[in-house]
Amino acid sequence: MVCFECHVNGHTNAATHLVGDIRPQEFRHRIDTPSLRGVHIQRLFGSQRALRSVEDFTEFEQRAAYFDGDPVIAQKKGVNILERGSQVHFMAEFQELLDFPPAPKLTVLGQLDPQQAIEAERRGQELFSGKAQCSACHPPPYYTDNLMHNLRAERFFKPQMINGRMAAADGPIKTFPLRGIKDSPTYLHDGRLLTLEDTVEFFNLILGVQLTEAEKKDLVAFLRTL
Repeated sequence: MVCFECHVNGHTNAATHLVGDIRPQEFRHRIDTPSLRGVHIQRLFGSQRALRSVEDFTEFEQRAAYFDGDPVIAQKKGVNILERGSQVHFMAEFQELLDFPPAPKLTVLGQLDPQQAIEAERRGQELFSGKAQCSACHPPPYYTDNLMHNLRAERFFKPQMINGRMAAADGPIKTFPLRGIKDSPTYLHDGRLLTLEDTVEFFNLILGVQLTEAEKKDLVAFLRTL
C-alpha cells in the first residue's frame, strides 16, 4: 500500500522529488513520479535507468529509496527485505496488470481512426510522424522506443546555481510512453514542463523543427487522443 502514496490508484500523484543516489547535494536531480499505467511495456527503471525489470525496481525501492539511498539509516529503522519469489514476484504481477487508459480514437495498432478523429487531430498525427520528428523516439502503438536519448539542452544555457540546485547537463533521459499522456502532467523526466503546450514548445526549440503556432495546436490535439 505504501506504493500508492506516490502512485495513486496505480497512476501518479504528480509530485517530484530528489533522487537519493547522486552527490554532492547541489547536483541531485529532481525527478517526476511517473504513472504506472502501462508499466508492463517498459524496460528501463530507476532514477539512473539502471534497473531492467519491474521486479528489480520493486526490490530496489524497498531496500533503499525510502531512506534516501542510505542503507545505514534503513538498517537502524528496521529493513524489511522482500523475498524475491514469494513477495517481489507477486508485487510485479500486480503492476503488470496496470494498463493504459482507453483511447477510443486509436486503432489496435495505435494510429488514429480516420472516421473518429477530427481534422486537427489528423493533421497533428501527420506532424508527429513527420515535421515534428516525435515518432523518432515515440513510435506507436505505445509511443516509446524504450531507450534513452541525450537532448543536450545545455546547449541553450550556462551551468548555474538556481535555488540551491545546479542547472547543468542532464545526460541521456528515458523515453516515456505517450499513451495516456494528457492525464499525467507535469512533463519530461523532472516535471519542468507544466502543460502539453509547454512540452511541444520545448521540443520545437530542442529539435529546431520550426513549427508554426497552428502546427503546435494540431500536435497538442493529437497528443490528447493518445
